[in-house]
Amino acid sequence: MGQNGVGDVHSSLDTEEDMADHVATAKAEIDAPEEKVWDALTDPDQIKEYMFGSSVSTDWKPGSPIVWKGEYQGKTFEDKGEIVEVERPRLLKLTHFSPSSGLEDRPENYHTLVYELEEREGKTYLSLSQDNNATEDAAAESRANWETMLEGLKQVVERR
Repeated sequence: MGQNGVGDVHSSLDTEEDMADHVATAKAEIDAPEEKVWDALTDPDQIKEYMFGSSVSTDWKPGSPIVWKGEYQGKTFEDKGEIVEVERPRLLKLTHFSPSSGLEDRPENYHTLVYELEEREGKTYLSLSQDNNATEDAAAESRANWETMLEGLKQVVERR
């Protein structure tokens, strides 16, 4: 266990530049090959296990819509976005908008999520970043949510 009690999941607001841009970054070391981690990132059944019970709908092709539906902290949600880039099994880039943010559904209010995978010696190092957080505090809150999600993903992948 790491100092924060969540195994090998790490996070940071990495550099001064990231902090200025309010980018939240979470990282995990997963004891599995990247193909297995990729499958967990893109399989709706596995996603539901670690992403707060949400159902996801998309075909994972660039330009295609993605929709997440579920319940979080007692409230139903339906978030949406678009698949931007897919380089199996190393990169997944998509946009994300949550109406629960209270913001208008406009492009400038979307986050870009970037999942980067690197396999070394049978382990996968996964980094997830989310840009366009309104404040440093919002980035810290997003980072905490992503840390929780990545810890769940790690558990799902490692027990399969």
